[in-house]
Amino acid sequence: MAVTQKLVLGTWKIRYKFHSIAVLLLIALVIVVVRLKGDSEGFLEQQKRPDDSIPHCNFFSGKWVYDNISYPLYKENQCSFMELDFACQKFGRKDLNYQKWRWQPHDCELPRFNSTALLENLRGKKLVFVGDSLNRNQWTSMLCLIESSIPSSSPSSSKSLIWKGNSILFKATDYNATIQFYWSPFLVESNCDEIKDHRGRVRIIRPNAIEKHARQWTDADILVFDSFVWWEEPKLTLLWGSFESSDAIYKEVGRSYRHYEMALNTWSDWLEININRSRTKLFFMSLSPHHRVGEDWGRDKGRNCYSETQPVLKERYQGSTTDSIMMQIVESTIHKLETRGVKVKFLNITQLTDYRKDAHPSVYKKFWMNLTEEQLAKPESYSDCVHWCLPGVPDVWNVILFSYIMHS
Repeated sequence: MAVTQKLVLGTWKIRYKFHSIAVLLLIALVIVVVRLKGDSEGFLEQQKRPDDSIPHCNFFSGKWVYDNISYPLYKENQCSFMELDFACQKFGRKDLNYQKWRWQPHDCELPRFNSTALLENLRGKKLVFVGDSLNRNQWTSMLCLIESSIPSSSPSSSKSLIWKGNSILFKATDYNATIQFYWSPFLVESNCDEIKDHRGRVRIIRPNAIEKHARQWTDADILVFDSFVWWEEPKLTLLWGSFESSDAIYKEVGRSYRHYEMALNTWSDWLEININRSRTKLFFMSLSPHHRVGEDWGRDKGRNCYSETQPVLKERYQGSTTDSIMMQIVESTIHKLETRGVKVKFLNITQLTDYRKDAHPSVYKKFWMNLTEEQLAKPESYSDCVHWCLPGVPDVWNVILFSYIMHS
């Protein structure tokens, strides 16, 4: 009897140990599965958005670092959307080092541009760049950056652009996403609003009129504005009334910050009344400095960006073409908008851009007017020191914009 009891007890102990081990193994398996699932979801989430530290990182304070391994982010001759105004290599520029500088913030890393993640974020949405030719420069850069994620083999894919009024549109049909440029150099209405024919005329603006333009933006999910360089003219004409009216009042004025402020107030009032605050993300790009004054970085008088091959490497350099008062007016307008419940993110790319005297097209672009013999004899006289070669500086603007889009 005692022997039988010992055998039963021993068998029970063995079964108990076996079941305990089985339970422990099952628990361990569940933990591993949960962790793997979490890691997988975490990896996918990282593909959707940049690092969580981004909102706390100052992307705008840093330095340019030469990087011929990870830059450029695309090749000029492989971008189907490249415009002749920005195709410097095509028009004879031999020194391509301007393509190989990477912006390095002081206190963090700038996320790598992820074109697939951006297009997924834009699925079923519309991103619109509104402004002048510098904004068009940035829009072109954005199309070049996302092109690698547009499946060329898909029957529905097309890399053609649609011209419509003041707009140029690209539709990524596989994502049902639209990336659009809208020409409006003053934001408010002017006689320079024709996207193909706006040169060589007295600039007339209607500082209180924006509806003609703004009604084209109402369905946008993301709006990126800029408006600086066209306001730098020494003279403008203000129009009170419509262009068609016989009793409209015209007034020629010198350059004044007050008129710029008036236009921005018109812009901000429209946003406050019309924008969908829960849907539309708003950005304003800061001033992009030009490099027409070589004396700023130690060149002789009369020199400019022509033949420059290196950035300014002195930290906190600021050239004479950075108009801090215009920047303050924009920031003040945005701050007032925020107190009224409309949030606009001001992307202050001015300092990082000011270093790049080497990255303008200068003479390496398509010129749409015939050049004189006098101009050809002196390349500085017709060098474009306002816009940017692509690949180049606007790519960095877009990497920063990408980071904020993915995080907002």
